Amino acid sequence: MAKKSHLLLAVGLAAASVSPLLPLEAAAEEIVSAYTPLKLEACRTVTPPGDEEVGGVFRCKGYGGMDVRVAEGDLRMFVSYGPGADSQTAATQTLPAFNTTGETLEWRLADGVPFATILRFHWDSDGAKGSTLVITKLGQTDACHVAHVMATGNPNANVLAREIADSQARGFDCQRDKIRDYGPDGTQVD
Repeated sequence: MAKKSHLLLAVGLAAASVSPLLPLEAAAEEIVSAYTPLKLEACRTVTPPGDEEVGGVFRCKGYGGMDVRVAEGDLRMFVSYGPGADSQTAATQTLPAFNTTGETLEWRLADGVPFATILRFHWDSDGAKGSTLVITKLGQTDACHVAHVMATGNPNANVLAREIADSQARGFDCQRDKIRDYGPDGTQVD
């Protein structure tokens, strides 16, 4: 009997010493989408003096009042976020083809806090027209493109874009990681 109680005591002590390392119940994170309009005619023009010939710069209101900076240059759009938007990596990123942005911005939220956006870019390349979903990581100090999902010819583009945002955006390093491109069949092409 003494052997059995020592064994139970040893098992109990082992379990007690491990339990602080293992959560009793994993906290479930709620990830949802929120949508805001992105209509440049409703945004404030903030083009710096002397830059009018290059293109326009607009400040729009996004989720929770976050600033969305949209700049146009060389018939391409650049979208960045928050108070330091003009110095973010995203402020210099766009698609290679001439493009415009869609009018709805999808925000991916974890427990109510935005961590990524999904925005449709419409493009025109040598007469071929289409659209691509751009997934952008939001961060305290930087925002950047994580992935481009070809929407033209891909009926599941929105689902794929959300999956990429949810699984890749928060761990993406804007200075180190390479933007991933996904073709019309949803497979990674680079």
